[in-house]
Amino acid sequence: MAALTRAVPRRLNFSRGFTLIELALVLVIVAIFLGGMLMTMGAQDENRRYNDTRATMATAQEALLGFAAAHGRLPCPASAASNGLEDPVGGGVCTASANKVAVGFVPAATLGLAPIDSTGRLLDGWGIPLHYAVTAEDSSAVTTADGIKSKGMTNMSNELLIICNSGVGMLNEGLGNTDCPAVNETLTKTAVAVIYSRGKNAASGGGGADERHNPNPNSVLANDRAFVSHEPAPADAPGGQFDDIMVWLSPNLLYNRMIAAGKLP
Repeated sequence: MAALTRAVPRRLNFSRGFTLIELALVLVIVAIFLGGMLMTMGAQDENRRYNDTRATMATAQEALLGFAAAHGRLPCPASAASNGLEDPVGGGVCTASANKVAVGFVPAATLGLAPIDSTGRLLDGWGIPLHYAVTAEDSSAVTTADGIKSKGMTNMSNELLIICNSGVGMLNEGLGNTDCPAVNETLTKTAVAVIYSRGKNAASGGGGADERHNPNPNSVLANDRAFVSHEPAPADAPGGQFDDIMVWLSPNLLYNRMIAAGKLP
């Protein structure tokens, strides 16, 4: 009798790999997730650099006041070749004086500040040297030993450093501006000294129309006693891209610190 044979049904296999569409979908989701993380990390890094810059500038401002309380004057700016020391050492008529203002770098070595680069220049959060400008008005009395005391507070000139919140319409760029384009754009007309960072875009040159009023390598002229300070702005803003950060010393703040230290009246 012939052996009975029974057909064995083929085993069904339900396992399969991802399709190309599914893989592409996964990659898109991962890319979006990583992109969001990178944007968040980038924003956090920029925020940290901004806050570090603000903190360094506040420390420098306090150091200037402490220097004035000890020496009866403000220091001259450092030059690129002075290794972080004021130029000249001992003050007086600053080496970089012109148009009633002396412009250079924060004298970090003179003030004992950090972080600095290999040439002794105080750095902002982006690793760019911080700039410093001081009035050269009244025969450089502010940077001369006991010059403020000899001149007398009430006799100090009102033609000090000017801070505007816009450079649009500002005349005589780099030639000693005497006022802001409009009264409501004037932040102060009596700043004794200014400390400023050229911001993140300094690394790529910067140089928007408003930024050019803050003396830097892209300025028309290195000495201009009118400055611009306002919130960050994009490249298509009326005054061009702007990310400079600025603080300044008022006469009252300087005088009060010197009075408390016995350097005035």
